[in-house]
Amino acid sequence: MTTENVAGAAQPASEHVITTGEYITHHLHHNASHLQNGPIDFSVIHYDTIFWSVLLAAITSIVLIAAARRVTTGVPGRFQGFVEMIVEMVEDQSKAIVHGNRAFIAPLALTVFIWVILMNSMDFLPVDLFATIFRALGIHNAEGHEPFFRVVPTADLNGTMGMSLVVLFFMLYYNIKIKGVGGFVHELFNAPFGSHPALWPANFGLNLIEFAAKTVSLAMRLFGNMFAGELIFLLIALLGAQWVGFTTQSVLLSGLHIFAGSIWAVFHILIVLLQAFIFMMLTLVYLGQAHEGH
Repeated sequence: MTTENVAGAAQPASEHVITTGEYITHHLHHNASHLQNGPIDFSVIHYDTIFWSVLLAAITSIVLIAAARRVTTGVPGRFQGFVEMIVEMVEDQSKAIVHGNRAFIAPLALTVFIWVILMNSMDFLPVDLFATIFRALGIHNAEGHEPFFRVVPTADLNGTMGMSLVVLFFMLYYNIKIKGVGGFVHELFNAPFGSHPALWPANFGLNLIEFAAKTVSLAMRLFGNMFAGELIFLLIALLGAQWVGFTTQSVLLSGLHIFAGSIWAVFHILIVLLQAFIFMMLTLVYLGQAHEGH
């Protein structure tokens, strides 16, 4: 089974015909500084994840700034009304979860919500869009193929883990700000089992595990859902690669390609919005817990 019709124009018979596995592998590789050495390699930089994350963060800022500048006291327009609806939803959630000063937390949650939606929505672009653009511009890597380039930052564990680490930073910040250094350290060693010195190691270890679990699960949840969605789009795209003419098999597979792609795209809209909402809600929950003591 080949995918030359998905990856682009059919290749000459003398050239290597890309296989299904090679097609998927190519689309799941990042534009990185170098190949990863081992399961964990902190020296690798994913340029595509950084580029799209920063670009979409800038777009998020522009949208929110434009909405703030266009606020009127009269009847709001469609854009203002849409943004106000999102702001009120986030404000209501933050008010119910965070019992304290929300002057920074509510805007943070709003920014995270819109930012993650935009990053997730990159999954709706055609899987071979940039491969086609690179081919048209004559851009290729050392092997003569289109460069590795992934456009969904949240389908990269490095991207979601970076976001989770920022949430962890604010969790620690608000714990210290609200409770003080002494109060936070006291809570680390005296909760949840009690203040007896014999229980201090267990309390401290459990609290470290809790902070680590929150951070890792927050990153893995978003990454897992978006990575799976991206992979399913690739598998559906392969159905359209089987066109060899107006044969019964080609027509059936192409029809299945269009049907499955349309159904999954509609369903994926819910995933995109739901995962952004969950990430925002968990951010609020974790920061709200930092305002409370055991």
